Amino acid sequence: MTAGTRALTFALSHLDALESEAVHIFREVAGEFERPVILFSGGKDSIVMLHLALKAFA
Repeated sequence: MTAGTRALTFALSHLDALESEAVHIFREVAGEFERPVILFSGGKDSIVMLHLALKAFA
């Protein structure tokens, strides 16, 4: 395994960990509140939040 491959693997595993934590937070909030909402503007941040919400509840 080359240094570049190791760095890419680490970066992907780090992103996977961040995504997993975000999904966990979505589920915690949904369990804590009766009607949680997500504001959506159609921008890149909103699209990422939509993707995470779909991953958490689909």
